[in-house]
Amino acid sequence: MAYQYHCLNPIAAIGLDRFDGQYTKTEDVNAADAILVRSAVMHEMELPENLLAVARAGAGVNNIPLDKCADKGIVVFNTPGANANAVKELVFAGMLLAARDIVGGIEWCKSAAADENIAKAAEKEKKKFAGTEIAGKKLGIIGLGAIGVLVANAAKHMGMEVYGYDPYVSINSAWNLSRDVKHVTDVNDIYRECDFITIHVPLMDATKGMINKDAIAMMKDGVIILNFARDLLADENAILEGIASGKIRKYVSDFANPTTAGKDGVILMPHLGASTEEAEDNCAMMAVDELREYLENGNIRNSVNYPNADMGVCQTAGRVAVCHKNVANMITQFTAVFGAAGINIDNMLNKSRGDYAYTLLDTDSAVTAELVEKLSAIDGVIRVRVIK
Repeated sequence: MAYQYHCLNPIAAIGLDRFDGQYTKTEDVNAADAILVRSAVMHEMELPENLLAVARAGAGVNNIPLDKCADKGIVVFNTPGANANAVKELVFAGMLLAARDIVGGIEWCKSAAADENIAKAAEKEKKKFAGTEIAGKKLGIIGLGAIGVLVANAAKHMGMEVYGYDPYVSINSAWNLSRDVKHVTDVNDIYRECDFITIHVPLMDATKGMINKDAIAMMKDGVIILNFARDLLADENAILEGIASGKIRKYVSDFANPTTAGKDGVILMPHLGASTEEAEDNCAMMAVDELREYLENGNIRNSVNYPNADMGVCQTAGRVAVCHKNVANMITQFTAVFGAAGINIDNMLNKSRGDYAYTLLDTDSAVTAELVEKLSAIDGVIRVRVIK
């Protein structure tokens, strides 16, 4: 089977090279079976009728209309963990920049570049840029996903006392988390106890503005807050008030915006978290692998709008994938259509996620166009696709 893909942003060649001869890159987005995207905003985009999947080469998917895609049977993927190490390293850079006035010291050296006695002057000036060490300090991590776990484990090696909060921590993350990390069940404990607080949760209605005036009021005087997840997770006006009052020592953010740009006490970066060659390569490779697995086998791994579902490579005569609403009686109707057509179902997998569900059915004989038509006619079915 032949597929066409379109890139809305430049995607690392090492990833695109993972497409084999079945795949052709097209400059016409309307001809694409799959789209690869990084930061391009898709909310106002007219989605092609033949579009099957979108893969975000990165973790955040705020630029993609997830519900709109789900309603059209377009599965959206992201690449969790592919850029985790790059973000982890920048978090520690942010901690060190906030704990010690490294930037101020560098700027002084630039300003004194013409002074032939700069070395002597430096010995007098350096006390202005003195700071504190991070060893022995308490680090609170909100969100123990791929990035949070790496930050937690590395912080232990840096001599920090680490507190972690995540009510939805996955089994995989729990296994990878150092046993020395103190897992707290109340986020307020992090606000009250920690010298450094770093946030690593997705932006949702429940997390938007979670670092707010009330949370800041609980924090220790001189707290350092790091935000390498999303700027809207923090009420940045409340952050600036906290800086002005002396409650917050530094706010480190990877999201440049007019609220924080140029403000005292703020160390601002232009979204550098995943901007390494290695992270871009890892995200590109993972995104392409997810698309191939879905297009060729119907398996869903790391989707953000449909449930994960995996039946491996089809070993029978046929496989059908059905995107549908998560309502009662769907499976009964599917099996009735197969039974009426005299087609035996050899294996089946049904998974749901919120309002949407996904069903894979392997058959002992070829799937006919008539069967696809009858499945498509069932109320609640969004898309039917013959995989084999």
